[in-house]
Amino acid sequence: MEGDAPTDRGEGQTGAGGAASAGGSGPLRVIRRRRPDGAATGRAPVDQRVAAIIPAKDEAERVAATVRAARAIPHVDLVLVVDDGSEDDTGARARAAGAVVVRHATNRGKASAMETGAAVVAMRDEEEGLPRMLLFLDADLGETAVDAAPLVPPVWAGKADMSIALLPRQAGAGGRGIVTGFARRSIHAFTGWSPAQPLSGQRCLTREAFEAALPLARGWGVETAMTIDVLLKGFAVVEVPCDLRHRPSGNDLAGQLHRAAQLRDVMAAVAARKLRRYPSPPPAEQPSAPPSGELDDTDESYRGA
Repeated sequence: MEGDAPTDRGEGQTGAGGAASAGGSGPLRVIRRRRPDGAATGRAPVDQRVAAIIPAKDEAERVAATVRAARAIPHVDLVLVVDDGSEDDTGARARAAGAVVVRHATNRGKASAMETGAAVVAMRDEEEGLPRMLLFLDADLGETAVDAAPLVPPVWAGKADMSIALLPRQAGAGGRGIVTGFARRSIHAFTGWSPAQPLSGQRCLTREAFEAALPLARGWGVETAMTIDVLLKGFAVVEVPCDLRHRPSGNDLAGQLHRAAQLRDVMAAVAARKLRRYPSPPPAEQPSAPPSGELDDTDESYRGA
């Protein structure tokens, strides 16, 4: 759940960071700086599977609907809920809805839940073959979680290594865009790319791209830090419009405290990355035409249509 109201900006620019945004109805364009081992290649394994990972804390009211909707997303064959120390029956309701559930005895935060989920999926992949793509979803999406489906094709087809959801404006959302603006400017300072919604937590990515961001930043800085890490390690990123609805933070005291915590965590994540050493990638590589039979950048599925 992001604290600032999602913007409806649609920036069709490409940046030096090897990424492209796709707001509005324009085609998605992905510019790659380089191709590290395992990075986007433009070809999709025919048996590629997707694991939906849902970190959850006290989401008994919505988690079952989210799980059922996630199971309906094409290529998803595993829905994993990480119950992060809930005090309600989040885990039981998720399990009854068809999810595999793992539980933290105490609340350890979203980043830890994401790492736990990815580790559990990796253990299953060792037994079952090809590593799954990872689709991270918030637990409060409810039945709209199925509308995260457009995140999968760009990664599944090898056009990008990570896709990020662009959400419509959320009813009741508060905030003045302070956290969003800081996160956007910080990502641009590191990578040359300005994402429309830098705090969006709905993301699909390859195992290699996820591991490039480890260890994940703590707290609410995880999304901003993940985008910086993935781009600076040469992976391709794209934003994809998705008609998702979640529970926004309002302008009451709780909402203001939430945004203050967000800003603190994003600032900490950015400061930590200023101390890191990243590889120096070669100049941007222009995309080539996709092999015959593959999705191209103007396919309707890429625009969430």
